[in-house]
Amino acid sequence: MEQTTESHYISPDDLRIGHYVHLDLGWMEHPFTFSNFQIKNEEQIAKIRGLKLKKIRYNPLRSKVAYEFPKTIQEDWSPKTAPLSPSPLQRSERLKQLNNARINCEKEFAKNANATREAIRILIHHPEHATKLAENVVNEMVNSIITESDVALHAINNNISGYSNHALNVAVLGLMLVKSLNLKEDDATTLGLASIFHDVGKSDNHLNKSYVDLHCEAGARIALRSGLSERISKIIFQHHEYADGSGYPMHLTSDKIDGLAHILLLVNHYDNLCNPDNAAEGMTPYEALQHMYVYQAQKFDLVLLKRLIKLLGVYPSGSVVQLSNDTYGVVTTVNSDKPLQPLVMIYSAEVARETPVVIDLSEEIDISIKQCINPSKLPPEVFNYLKPSKRICYYFLKEDKTKDAKATFDKTIVDKNTQQDHEYDPKITAKS
Repeated sequence: MEQTTESHYISPDDLRIGHYVHLDLGWMEHPFTFSNFQIKNEEQIAKIRGLKLKKIRYNPLRSKVAYEFPKTIQEDWSPKTAPLSPSPLQRSERLKQLNNARINCEKEFAKNANATREAIRILIHHPEHATKLAENVVNEMVNSIITESDVALHAINNNISGYSNHALNVAVLGLMLVKSLNLKEDDATTLGLASIFHDVGKSDNHLNKSYVDLHCEAGARIALRSGLSERISKIIFQHHEYADGSGYPMHLTSDKIDGLAHILLLVNHYDNLCNPDNAAEGMTPYEALQHMYVYQAQKFDLVLLKRLIKLLGVYPSGSVVQLSNDTYGVVTTVNSDKPLQPLVMIYSAEVARETPVVIDLSEEIDISIKQCINPSKLPPEVFNYLKPSKRICYYFLKEDKTKDAKATFDKTIVDKNTQQDHEYDPKITAKS
C-alpha cells in the first residue's frame, strides 16, 4: 500500500540497499516474486539494472537507505550467501511444478474420497468389498506417508460436506501424526481403517436413541460384524472418549483409552471444529488449534496435541494470511519439519486466477507471514480471487526440503509448546 500520493523516481545507477522500489512491468517481465519490494542485497540491484529501465519508481517513506560506507566495507558487510533471483523462465517453470503437484494431489484426494464414500455406504451389507476398498485407500496412503522421508500436508478447497470427506480428512491427519511419532506401519494401517469407518455407526438406522449418543457403540458393532479387527472396533468405540473423562460413551480417562484412539479423537475433534455441519460456524485452522490448546488441552494427550500443532504448522494449510509486504494469500501446503515456511497462493491482480502464483517461503529470503486473518476481513476483490474455502480438506504431497524461517508463532501457543513432556506411548489400551 502506498504511503505517499506523489511518485518518486531514481536512476538505476543510484539504487542502494534499502530503497523500496516499484517495477512498472508485468509479472513475467522481471525476475522477482513481487513488483514492489525493499532492496536487500547487491544481487537484486544488479538484476534491476539488467532490466535496462531508464528510471525506477520508488517510495521514499518505505525506503531505509543507510549511510553509504566506503565500497570495501560495503563488500565486507553485504550478504554473500543470498541466492540469486531466478529468471522469469525459471520462475515460470517452478510455478508449473508447484501447480502440477497441487493438481495431482487434489485428483488423488477426489479419487480416494469417492472410494471412501463407497466403502462407508456398503460396509453393512457388503463388508468384504467395503473392507477391500478401504484397505486399498489406506495402504496407498500408508505406503506414501510412512515410507517417504519428506511429505507435506496440502489443503484442498472443498465446499461439499459429507462423512467421506471428513473420514478421509481424519485418516490423512491421523497418518501424518503417526509418521511424526515414528510408529509402526501396522499401527498406521490400523488407525487408517479405524479413521475411515469411525462414523459408520451414524448410518445404522435401527437405533432407538439418538445416533449422536450411540454411534460409537453402533460403529464398533458394525466393525466387528464386518470382519475388522477387535482393536479397530475398540478405537471406533473410543473415538469420543476424552482424556479428562468428559467424553462418551464410557467416560474413560486417559490411561484407559487406546493409544491410537487418542490420535483419532484428537484429529476428529480438530476437523469437526473446522468443518462442522453448519459451515458458517466453522473455525479457521489457526483458530481451531488455538481453541484446542488454550481452552481444551485437558481433553487430549498433551504430547499429541503439541505434535498436531507442529504437523499443521504455525500457519495451517487453508489459513488466510497477510505477508510482510502486505500481500494477501492462502496457505496451501505445510511441511511439518519447517512449519514457518509454507507454500502460499498469493493474490496478484495481474495473474489469471486459473494459474495463480504460488510461492515457497523457504525460497523467499525477504518475505515472511505477518499475520493470519479471518477471510471475512479480505477486500472483496481479494476474496473473490483467493476464494478461501468454507470447508478445508487435507491430502499430502511430496515436497522438497525447506530452509528455516525467522517468523514466530502466536505467543500463547509457543510458550506452552516449548515445554517438555513425556514421550507418547501408542501401546496404552483400554480394558472396556
